[in-house]
Amino acid sequence: METRKKIVLIGGGFAGLHLARKLNKENFDIWLLDKQNHHQFQPLYYQVACARLEPSNISFPFRKIFQRSPNVQIRMADVTKIVAEENKVETNIGEYHYDFLVIATGCKTNFFGNAEISKHAFAMKTTEEAIEIKNNILLSFERIISAEKKDREALMNIVLVGGGPTGVELAGAFAEMRNHILPRDYPHIDFSQLKIYLLEGSKNTLNSMSDDSKRVSKKYLTDLGVIVKTETIVTNYDGHLVTLNNGETIPTSNLIWAAGVTGNVIEGLPLENIIKNRYKVDRYNKVMGTQNIYAIGDVAYMETPLYPNGHPQLANVAINQGKNLAKNFLNLIKKRPLKEYEYKDLGSMATIGKRRAVVDLPFVKFQGFFAWFIWMFLHLMLILSVRNKLAIFFNWAWNYLAKDSSLRLILKPRK
Repeated sequence: METRKKIVLIGGGFAGLHLARKLNKENFDIWLLDKQNHHQFQPLYYQVACARLEPSNISFPFRKIFQRSPNVQIRMADVTKIVAEENKVETNIGEYHYDFLVIATGCKTNFFGNAEISKHAFAMKTTEEAIEIKNNILLSFERIISAEKKDREALMNIVLVGGGPTGVELAGAFAEMRNHILPRDYPHIDFSQLKIYLLEGSKNTLNSMSDDSKRVSKKYLTDLGVIVKTETIVTNYDGHLVTLNNGETIPTSNLIWAAGVTGNVIEGLPLENIIKNRYKVDRYNKVMGTQNIYAIGDVAYMETPLYPNGHPQLANVAINQGKNLAKNFLNLIKKRPLKEYEYKDLGSMATIGKRRAVVDLPFVKFQGFFAWFIWMFLHLMLILSVRNKLAIFFNWAWNYLAKDSSLRLILKPRK
């Protein structure tokens, strides 16, 4: 009888989750190690941060996902080191040996080496961070009521750094909250004084999308009352004052950083295996210079004819790398040819408030209500469970009809 191979899979994001699901009930023992006990649907973090969705709507417990998968073991663990020569990883709860190691650790926020900004700014790469943003934004509104005049301006400014999809979507959602919801919640506060800034270092918002999407996204934001500053770089933030490269300063208690990501690299592999803080892999996602270590998703750097500088760090890339590697593991044990990976660009999209979105598909580009509808439909279809799909659909429908939500709870943990 053939010995079952053991796969240690680090990370249950889009890449890791789809690999494990593809190998469900196959002839492998899979040990899924993750700091969290759940999969997180990152494209909708911003809706948690803006009190539009409950965190549970976009979080999926691993033990629920794999409760009918006897070959998948779940461990909440922080992997601290890879010991390749011994085929093992070290974690805060012990050591795990493997036949194959798959690194799917994703990315974290990139503050570009600025420790001061890192200390004081809010990031949004986990559900907890999205909840923290929501709590602090809502607390700012509560503090405005009794704040002294000299402190109010900082509480009345929300600064978003990064004009990619995350920054644009956050800015649009906060603007709609200011325009429609907050005046009803706080009738004695003049929210016309609440300023939402979106700062982008390049010449355009959504700089990786088409010219039409760049132009229309900026128009949508300015129509909503967002102050958009392009070719603007944040040089410092001390928790109270944002300093820009042109010398301008903006007082704020809420700086949200969405200006870039960097790979979650684990100690242990030689530096020559790492490029741009991602593991350099071949066309089969095997880490260069190794025999049985693979990297998939955002933390993998693969050069191909279509993408000589590596694939974009997108959910669709991660999902399909996970699926492709799962097929190749099956091909490997069945001694069949392996399949190289290449990313097929299916397009990109972003939503900027109600009835406003931009969509770039390979052969057509469009904006407005229909783009917004397509954005909602595709994101809803990517949600894992039927219960969550229905909950999110109900929340969206209620938000659309009532221009309101009932999720503005401040729930901070006790210290």
